[in-house]
Amino acid sequence: MTSPADPPIGGGSSGQKRLKLLAVTACPTGIAHTYMAAEKLSQAAESLGIDMKVETQGSIGAENVLTDNDVREADGIIIAADKDVDRSRFAGKRVLSVGVSEGISRPEQLIEQVRSAPVHGGGAGGGSAEAAAAGSGGGGGGRERSVAYKALMNGVSYMIPFVVVGGLLIAISLSLGGHTDPKGGLVIPDDSFWMHVNQIGTIGFTLMVPILSGYIAYAIGDRPALVPGMIGGWIANTGELYDSKAGAGFIGAIVTGFLAGYLVLWIKKVKVPKFVQPIMPIIVIPIIATTALGLFFIYVIGKPISWVFEHLTSWLSGMTGTSAILLGAILGLMIAFDMGGPVNKTAFLFGAGLIATGNQTVMGMCAAAIPVMPLGQGLATLIRKRLYSEQERETGLASLFMGFFGISEGAIPFAAARPAQVIPANMLGGAVAGAIAGMASVKDAVPHGGPIVAILGAVGGVPMFFVAIAIGSVVTALTTVTLVDLTERKRSGAPLVDAPGGHGGPEPVLAGVGATAGGAAVAAGSLQKQPTAPAAASPAPEQDQEEEQADEVLSGYLTQQTVKVQLAADDKEAAIREMAALLAATGKVNDVEELVQTALRREAQGTTGLGEEIAIPHAKTDAVDSPIVGFARSAEGIEWGALDGTKAKLVFMISVPEASAGDEHLRILALLSRKLMDTGFRERLVAAPDDAAILDVLREVR
Repeated sequence: MTSPADPPIGGGSSGQKRLKLLAVTACPTGIAHTYMAAEKLSQAAESLGIDMKVETQGSIGAENVLTDNDVREADGIIIAADKDVDRSRFAGKRVLSVGVSEGISRPEQLIEQVRSAPVHGGGAGGGSAEAAAAGSGGGGGGRERSVAYKALMNGVSYMIPFVVVGGLLIAISLSLGGHTDPKGGLVIPDDSFWMHVNQIGTIGFTLMVPILSGYIAYAIGDRPALVPGMIGGWIANTGELYDSKAGAGFIGAIVTGFLAGYLVLWIKKVKVPKFVQPIMPIIVIPIIATTALGLFFIYVIGKPISWVFEHLTSWLSGMTGTSAILLGAILGLMIAFDMGGPVNKTAFLFGAGLIATGNQTVMGMCAAAIPVMPLGQGLATLIRKRLYSEQERETGLASLFMGFFGISEGAIPFAAARPAQVIPANMLGGAVAGAIAGMASVKDAVPHGGPIVAILGAVGGVPMFFVAIAIGSVVTALTTVTLVDLTERKRSGAPLVDAPGGHGGPEPVLAGVGATAGGAAVAAGSLQKQPTAPAAASPAPEQDQEEEQADEVLSGYLTQQTVKVQLAADDKEAAIREMAALLAATGKVNDVEELVQTALRREAQGTTGLGEEIAIPHAKTDAVDSPIVGFARSAEGIEWGALDGTKAKLVFMISVPEASAGDEHLRILALLSRKLMDTGFRERLVAAPDDAAILDVLREVR
């Protein structure tokens, strides 16, 4: 029922005001769903006689950006997004925040709902947490888990540069300017050049934990949560504030990040007078949240941490007469558990304290376990690259370097991103390394770990020291990839053939066995790692060039050779394999199986079934030599996990080399996504009798 204050829907009579709405669409990958939601909202607005302008925040940047005049004249704003959208510019306007899928599936209802949406008070607001909370229907628990995961990933992504820069600078300064000292470990002379390099690296490491906490909070509560999140992370990492010899480390930072984010969301719900609203996000909320969180951590959470530290130390002191293998395994477990937190520091300081008494074997156990986590995680990114994104693989190389210098924090990004898989793997490898070092009576004369201390002459029993590190690192790496692999398969429902997990937005590539192409398609499910031979008969160069130009669609990435009238596959994986074979017939796919596995890993991250009987599987991989797009139809439809429950009958497959740069492929995907929202276009695509007719329809994509 329309309230008197609400503008009417549609144009109405000549005396009525025409409703003007704005919208912002965005999804985590910034590709298909972003533009599909924009097109659906625009179509719904047009059919209702409503003026609407939609800003898309995709991978190629913001397009059709909303101006101050647009906002001033708007009657309401719809935010259909699964990532953070700055809402501060919408102060005083009705704002409806939902997930991007709702922009696709129910645009008309959103247009109706925005007329009674709450007026935005002026904060940045509107993060993914609020979007999830605003969504209707069931599945709230799933959305909350998704929000928590996205928030965690947001913190990890901002933390990684600090880990890499800080860790590498410390490692370089130690290797080039340090020497061993029984009392101080690896020591760099004061006021030397390398000491200054070390100090710069230490600053990066010091900021690492607050950054993790701050950006977890930011992803949940937006800008008002950034300050309490960062200060909370600093407090968590500073044990002196709550009478502990060790801070809570990255685990404490994760706790403070979520506490800060949700505390800010709760404070935002408190109704305040209008004159206070403008200062809420910049003064009131940060001050209240920071103070409350800081005191809560110091007086409530900090005490148990201090208690754990003290009692673990006492417990270890009582174990010095037990089996060296058992003690080494326990110390390795503790070293690997939290990488700088109270459990890790308890074991480290216990071993370091015994050096002065002449007992160097306990520190030898710790020293062998210290590098296992970064070395193991770095090794995991090398032996199973398919499980990791490009950024993770780069972090893995830095982690290997840090591990060599005994900087266990190099593994923190991996542990923060996948704690359930990485922490157990770290602990198992650390326990193995510690136990081997204990069994071999390895000694370490300095309070430091890693291969560097052996190279600098501080280790007794060097051969077994390296054996312990090597075996522990391999155990960690193999356990990690196994656990991550199993988790991804369980999540995606993929068969136990190869590891889904990967990454990546799609990009176009040429290859395919079309209905009229000369080559035979590789049977679905039997693709091997080999390039496919081109068709046996090839026309004269001039004729071939003319035909190719006539067939080109989407900047030449899709040709008649990469069109198939009917898929034989009846499930998602078989369809992806059949599409990969289609692309491979062009000779531009150098590794068909890798292309298939990359596309499957992308599906494991989230379905590419877009609804409306459309699926756009995609892969970024060096298994292709140049961008390419294929298209095929399925008469019966294939279950693709689409948000609207429809089976995919129109399947596009896009692939692009890993090294490809530029935004062209993203622009093409945006054009394709928008055009596919046109019901008439889809009907013409379904009705086209052969590949040539299909190509004629696809030429409409501009």
